[in-house]
Amino acid sequence: MVPRTYNSEGIILSRRSFSEADRILSVFSREKGRTSLMAKGVRKLKSRKRGSIEVFSEVKYSAARGKSLDIMTEVEIIDSYQGIRKSLKKVSVAYFYMETVGRLSGEDEKNEALYKLLKRYLKKLSSTKRLKEERERFIKETLTLLGYWPKGRPIHNADRILEEIAEKELFSVRVGKKMIT
Repeated sequence: MVPRTYNSEGIILSRRSFSEADRILSVFSREKGRTSLMAKGVRKLKSRKRGSIEVFSEVKYSAARGKSLDIMTEVEIIDSYQGIRKSLKKVSVAYFYMETVGRLSGEDEKNEALYKLLKRYLKKLSSTKRLKEERERFIKETLTLLGYWPKGRPIHNADRILEEIAEKELFSVRVGKKMIT
């Protein structure tokens, strides 16, 4: 029998408001891949979980299985990547990473290698000044890892290829390109 509650670590890819006080989070974890979780009451001013569920934060969380969405019961920050949050350009690249992983990964598809890649690039982004090169390398490594691009072959227009694979224009591509060029 599957246990009702579970613990995991993950990176928050996105969040959206739901009802008056709740949020739906998209979390990419090592064990479960991309999952959607309901964070109840986090939009209330006195919520203790409120500061822990920022996008591209690495968190340790507990969740209970729900009928349609799992419900996040506890959350603790592992790394909030403050080095990224100090620069608007780095924030735009981090959002691009989150959107790329969110679009290319399936719901509940475990991919530990992609999780490690995302974590590695967030750590690099905290200290690097070469944002354009890091962004291009991230696209190439992600597409290669997921099997969309042959290993060792150069990519000339990575954004166009990424949009063709995702079958949708990524919002953060437009913003990120303008910020780092």
